[in-house]
Amino acid sequence: MKQGEAGRIAIAGIYHETNTFAPGLTGLEQFEEEWVVGNDAFGERYGGTRTSMGGAIDAAARHGVAWSAGLYAAATPSGMVSAAAADKLLASLVDSLDPAASGLLIMMHGAMASEQYDDFEGACLRSIRARYGADWPIAMTIDLHANVSCDMVRLADIVVGYDTYPHIDMHERAEEAFELLLRCIRGEISPVRAYAHTGMLVVPQAMMTEQGGMKRLMDRAFEIETHPDVLNVSVVGGFPYCDVPDAGMSLIVTTDGDRAAADSYAAQLKQMAVEIGAQFRMDQWPPEQAVAAALASSEGPVILVEGSDNVGGGAPADATHVLAHLTDIPKRALVVLKDEEAVREAFALGVGGHYEGQVGGRSDRLHGDPVPIAGRIRLLSDGRYRHIGPYMTGQLADMGRTAVVECGLLTVVLTEKRTAPWDLGHIQCVGLRPNDFDLIVVKSAIAWQAAFGPYARKIIDVDSPGCCSANLLHFHYAKVRRPIDPLDAEQE
Repeated sequence: MKQGEAGRIAIAGIYHETNTFAPGLTGLEQFEEEWVVGNDAFGERYGGTRTSMGGAIDAAARHGVAWSAGLYAAATPSGMVSAAAADKLLASLVDSLDPAASGLLIMMHGAMASEQYDDFEGACLRSIRARYGADWPIAMTIDLHANVSCDMVRLADIVVGYDTYPHIDMHERAEEAFELLLRCIRGEISPVRAYAHTGMLVVPQAMMTEQGGMKRLMDRAFEIETHPDVLNVSVVGGFPYCDVPDAGMSLIVTTDGDRAAADSYAAQLKQMAVEIGAQFRMDQWPPEQAVAAALASSEGPVILVEGSDNVGGGAPADATHVLAHLTDIPKRALVVLKDEEAVREAFALGVGGHYEGQVGGRSDRLHGDPVPIAGRIRLLSDGRYRHIGPYMTGQLADMGRTAVVECGLLTVVLTEKRTAPWDLGHIQCVGLRPNDFDLIVVKSAIAWQAAFGPYARKIIDVDSPGCCSANLLHFHYAKVRRPIDPLDAEQE
């Protein structure tokens, strides 16, 4: 191929945020619902969506470049990926790539781990390089919650992380990565990367990019990106619930051939992150106190953020620590809970039937005990909807069969599948609206704000047990590189 020609671009990816503290293993079946191969299937599923995949399609169209879709597979965040699933995913991805493509855009999370791979993304890149060569241009997009390894930065020519949390810029970052890849293929740029780990584990609740320490870091990153030779700066918050050596906040700076500048900027950002480390800590309320504070609020809805059961972080979505305090309150409350057994019972009873039984607390005792409820089954649904808000607009979501049970002032939405509250479709698809309630429990850390943020009159973070607890001292870390804050704060 002559310099200046782009040919066609291979597009692929595997996306999973692995919570190594979550119960159970994640098998191949969890990826089968979003296992997409080939241009027709890829275009049908992602064309016109505000996803990374939609961004790649749109960037190719804008630049008049052909694309060739290999495998894209994704699963809802959950526990450790099984060895068999990881090997099958890796082999399927590598085999699916177009060997005649001029380069590859690969879309990954950055915090995927399996029984045999602490750094699944690095393992993928090593396998791709072994098959397609060291000189094949590769651009990679990663989540803001990636745990970045040296291999990821070394083996991808370009690494572009999301700039927002909640993640509403996936589309734009994929477009950016695609365009940088084209420039690399055409010989217009020679990307070099610098990587710095901050030695800090930061919880997702402290990573909202429009406030606090994350905003300060992002603002500085955007300033650095205005320099002529800087191609991209990614502030990567990390995912503290994945116990791997590289867990934690890191920085990636990519310049056009200027390694010294890349190293210098990465070092500056690391120093800044460490200096403002106190801004990444947060206050929380025990469940009973959180509910009492919500009831005392004169305006609603009050959002009770049950981050320890964060579906988007791999939690089981059936924690009952907050629900246990909502069954007899004088205000309208809403909670969405995964409970396949309860859903089966509700569907057997039918709309209008009286449901009486225990819900939640099925996964393990860490996330609470089952809680008894009784009420009328208001609605039954297939639980399928497309995102209507700013987060992955147009993306298909599937809660599985879903039952709405009205228990006096408490409404419980029971689902077959774990589905994160990233979009208003989460409740609108079953005829509910945020302003119908005084208290809303969200099983999320920050991403819930893309759906419920505009309606929130008050936000209360709940300190409850769970595999996504914001109190990291609850966890036993065996692999993370030490020392690291806050685990070793007293020793330093």
